[in-house]
Amino acid sequence: MSASGGTKAIVAALGANLAIAAAKFVAFAFSGSSSMLAEGVHSIADSGNQGLLLLGGKKAKRAATAEHPFGYGRERYIYGFLVSIVLFTIGGVFALYEGYEKVHDPHPLEDWYWPIGVLIFAIIAEGFSFRTAIKESNELRGKQTWAQFVRRAKAPELPVVLLEDLGALVGLVLALGGVGLTLATGDGIWDGIGTMCIGALLVLIALVLAAETKSLLLGEAAGPEQVAKIRAAVVDGTVVTRVIHMRTLHLGPDELLVAAKIAVRHDDTATEIANAINAAEARIREAVPIARVIYLEPDIYNEAAAAAGADPSKTPGGQ
Repeated sequence: MSASGGTKAIVAALGANLAIAAAKFVAFAFSGSSSMLAEGVHSIADSGNQGLLLLGGKKAKRAATAEHPFGYGRERYIYGFLVSIVLFTIGGVFALYEGYEKVHDPHPLEDWYWPIGVLIFAIIAEGFSFRTAIKESNELRGKQTWAQFVRRAKAPELPVVLLEDLGALVGLVLALGGVGLTLATGDGIWDGIGTMCIGALLVLIALVLAAETKSLLLGEAAGPEQVAKIRAAVVDGTVVTRVIHMRTLHLGPDELLVAAKIAVRHDDTATEIANAINAAEARIREAVPIARVIYLEPDIYNEAAAAAGADPSKTPGGQ
């Protein structure tokens, strides 16, 4: 996995979640808090999610084959999508069910200091994991808002870890609130309500993750800045006079396919055109290093044909 894949953030989150899960289950065993049980399952699900992200990053490194000539870069998108499914089914649905049971059959907490202590410990550990994810994300985010970063990031790992950690911190606060209200009122129904709130939060995060990774699986184009750099790099003003039509597609977070029809002069020789294409490919790779698969087709620019639809501005999806 590349550095942009957020390996450090994933490992930090994995270590924190395993430690927190053990502590939560111990607290549940002593206190009987459904919030603790839901949070324990949540942490186990998150640990599994980070394992899936690491596995996806490893599988994505496989070399291209005859059956998969563009490589396995999209493995990272597939495992990112699986994470959203796991978070929804194991984390969210289980918490909703457990909270529903507790609301219908409330009972007071025993040994209340266990869940309180574990929740405080968990908030500190999750805060460390969240801080690591933010630090790594800031190196790539640039001037984007956090919402824009999550929506536009081509590497799924960091947005997944960010949303998981954010959900975990909010969930811990909800659990702390449920336990606190139960202790204050002596009514166990608040523990169940807190658990259901945790479940609803996890389902919401899972739906957001599923929507974003689905878009990546379908195939996303390069960002506007990269498209502008590629278009500028193609044209040399001598042989290649303009880009008639261009498509870009992410084959993975770190690999971009570029296919373009370029305009050349009608009296250029085959050798001149071939040399110009080779030079254009070199300029593209220098401007956008992840543009590794490039197909350039020479053609004679025709204004009438462009007006009929060959021009990118006239073609749906054109760039």
